Amino acid sequence: MRHRIRVAVLGSALAVAATGFAAPGAFAAAPDDVTIDKVTVNGGKSIVLGTTAAKKFTVTVTASDDSGIESADITLYGPNSAIAQPNGNVKCVKSPTAETTSACTANFTIDPDTDFYDNSPAGAWYVDALVTANDIDTINVEKAAAFKVQRESKLTVNASPEPIKKGKTLTITGALTRANWETRKYAGYGNQSAKLEFKKKGTTTYTAVKTVKADNKGNLKTTVKAATDGYFRYTFAENSTTSAVKATGDYVDVR
Repeated sequence: MRHRIRVAVLGSALAVAATGFAAPGAFAAAPDDVTIDKVTVNGGKSIVLGTTAAKKFTVTVTASDDSGIESADITLYGPNSAIAQPNGNVKCVKSPTAETTSACTANFTIDPDTDFYDNSPAGAWYVDALVTANDIDTINVEKAAAFKVQRESKLTVNASPEPIKKGKTLTITGALTRANWETRKYAGYGNQSAKLEFKKKGTTTYTAVKTVKADNKGNLKTTVKAATDGYFRYTFAENSTTSAVKATGDYVDVR
């Protein structure tokens, strides 16, 4: 059976807002109570999913209590009532430098091919953490941390004609697409802005040339005057539902 977690999309009535996430400092309590000190999801990176490949990642909740930490339960919640449960038990490991502190880690796997029925789970997710101390004190924090589950994007670029005489007009085309979890294919991401960048031959840094808006099918097109040998590329900045991406530079020989 391919399902390693359960991601349930139950409808829009309980959709999660993208704002209002509490900071770890807000979980402080009295000295003898349980506290959540830090929450880390996927090493601080967004969860980016293509059309079929599963993504494995960890969520770690670091908590403290004067009696020590016994256990933790960690659940992930997303838009449109999406819910993700750990693959197995949450493992709490005592800190080597502080007897009262433990790092509790849960392993998750999200597979867009089997867990998602449409694109509604893309966006802001949060961590719900329930931590129990050895003296049975507990703390239950919703929105203990925020993170993103994003649709993977792809970007192409082509500069023509090549080679070209200095001062002549280059046409730079490209296409911005992103994963569609409903069709299991990549589709054009229309009406989005991408930056055209240029890197001169023999250098290592790209510089911005202009901003180009894609048409409603995700196609990009603009023109520039050829000046010197180098590489052109398009870049797209991430948003809440879609990952950032940079096209592989296309080399232009200017003669």
